[in-house]
Amino acid sequence: MAAELDTVAGALLTVWDGARERTANRISTAQLRAVMLVERQDGINLRRLAAGLDMLLSSASRLCDRLVAAGMLEREPGRADRREISLHLTAEARRLLAELRDDRRQHLATILADMTPEGREALLRGLREFDEVARARVVRSVSPLVPQPEEQPRRPQLPETRGGADQALRTWSAGESAVSRTA
Repeated sequence: MAAELDTVAGALLTVWDGARERTANRISTAQLRAVMLVERQDGINLRRLAAGLDMLLSSASRLCDRLVAAGMLEREPGRADRREISLHLTAEARRLLAELRDDRRQHLATILADMTPEGREALLRGLREFDEVARARVVRSVSPLVPQPEEQPRRPQLPETRGGADQALRTWSAGESAVSRTA
């Protein structure tokens, strides 16, 4: 089943990759991942950003320097500890993300229009369940960074992987459609 899903998911990933490539002239893929993480966790500090991106603190700091210089991020001294910096998106970063999502949705709508209503519903139902299970697994794997609700029902865990799917799942945007990580 996993091999078959890997094969058929190629078209969906192509739509995501295409939208990302069309924004690549403004920011890199690593920068886009950082912007999406700051969007999900407005006010995140540098240490949590580095952990969320699975990179060294020094690398995340340089990445933020480039995003500030590009007009995508703003740094703000922390309210409780002025040595700690909070990160926030700029209006330009929000516009970029909106363009990216609009591009993806337009391409998806074109493809979905050629599917049967039953096929569209089955796809959505399956992706919603996949998203729910994957998010439950991701929350458990990054529990020091993400507060967990009291007593979540246990779901079967996906097989452990190195990088690849596990890394992709870790950076999904909470307010996005299910499989949005490749942005």
